[in-house]
Amino acid sequence: MGQEGNMELTRERLLATGMLLAALWLVPQPAAAQSGSAAGKGPDSKAILHALEDAFASVADRVTPSVVNVSVKPKKAPPGEGGQPPEGESRFRDFFGPELYDRFFKRRAPREEPRSAGSGVIVDARGYILTNAHVVESAAEIEVQLSDDRKFAATLVGRDPKTDLAVVKIDPGAGPLPAAELGDSDKLRTGQWAIAIGNPFGLDRTVTVGIISATGRTRVGVATYEAFIQTDASINPGNSGGPLLNLDGRVIGINTAIVSSGQGIGFAIPINMAREVMNQLIAKGRVVRGWLGISIQGLTDDLAAGFGVSSTGGVLVADVLKDGPAEAAGMKPGDIIVELGGVPIKEVTDLQKRVAAIPPGREVPLTVLRDRKTSKLTVKIGEQPGEETVVAAGSKGEGLGVTVEELGEGAAQAYGLRGGTGVVVTDVAPDSAAAAAGIKEGDLVLEVNRRRVGSVEEFKKAVAALKPGEAVPVQIARSGAGREYVVLKVPDKP
Repeated sequence: MGQEGNMELTRERLLATGMLLAALWLVPQPAAAQSGSAAGKGPDSKAILHALEDAFASVADRVTPSVVNVSVKPKKAPPGEGGQPPEGESRFRDFFGPELYDRFFKRRAPREEPRSAGSGVIVDARGYILTNAHVVESAAEIEVQLSDDRKFAATLVGRDPKTDLAVVKIDPGAGPLPAAELGDSDKLRTGQWAIAIGNPFGLDRTVTVGIISATGRTRVGVATYEAFIQTDASINPGNSGGPLLNLDGRVIGINTAIVSSGQGIGFAIPINMAREVMNQLIAKGRVVRGWLGISIQGLTDDLAAGFGVSSTGGVLVADVLKDGPAEAAGMKPGDIIVELGGVPIKEVTDLQKRVAAIPPGREVPLTVLRDRKTSKLTVKIGEQPGEETVVAAGSKGEGLGVTVEELGEGAAQAYGLRGGTGVVVTDVAPDSAAAAAGIKEGDLVLEVNRRRVGSVEEFKKAVAALKPGEAVPVQIARSGAGREYVVLKVPDKP
């Protein structure tokens, strides 16, 4: 029987299972049936369990051959790392012996042929395999083992760390490989069955079952672009890169992360996102995304109050990169992006995903709040460079004790600051408004309550204009971290 026949058979079994389960659990049974006096008239609970068992087994039997073990040999560590003695120290190892040398220099003895393992799923009969980017990160060699124990050397087609996805390829030789069928993750509903197959802790082709706990999860902290499927199907180390399946045996996600401190909290990348990334990696070896050329941060309650807006819906522009698309469109630091292409922007992840999905070169209308007024702009989307957009974290504060000085050459060198205008923070008093706002020694203050400060005198004037009790935005630049806004709460009593 072909794949389509198997699919139809599975659907029939699942339909029968659902009907039987409904009859057993949802429909009240006659008292006679409950007492056992009318045996045979009620549903056969054993048959129901067998039908459910057969449904799961059918999915596992059909999809397991397309699930692979991905074994990676990492690149050799530079001298002095991973147990390798730095150049010139080998004579000490020879003199003291490996054990004393490692103890003296506090180095771990290197393992022979170190490898890390994960999972993957064959998505194309020509040998393309979808897995996680972190599984094949820094790989010197990649080996793929199939369910029939055949092993293949694999080549890396491309990685996309921003979604934690990667594609590798093997040469299937004489015949095609068993490829899994991809589903539609946009149609998922919370409560649906979910089946995970992978190689947790090296236990090949482990099958676990649960439900879809949630969809569209963000702020997990695993990737730049997140809209994870959450599931309670058991996912463990080694499952990374393996498929999450629905009851039709279609791949609905790529398992990628767990909450180690919790139970039954695993995350998978939606297959619709994975499909888009995979197609670009296969066609181009990289993923092309739209780009605005701005640093952004979430609009907290304090920041919203500081900028005089009533809602936290929107994204705050912390910095506008020189010669970028946003600068060309007239965007400025302190703008609050509330709409892109006619679609409201509620938070940072909304903006990131929407901009990334726009082809470079396309002009898009954009709405911002600037000085409490609405401004309409048109931006020509650029192509995102290798470095991802910076997302700065807003700081909260409760209480002004700060000392500043002019940005001279000495201060710039001492604090690692680039040239420009602003005043350098040289001291922050404990338990002060500045400390509570997260301002630190070495920060470069660029704005106070939307007023540029290029000198100590300008800084003093800006501070003198502040009113007791108000919360105001302060733009700072920090060595190695770019620009961001913090909220400074002026003490009620100066």
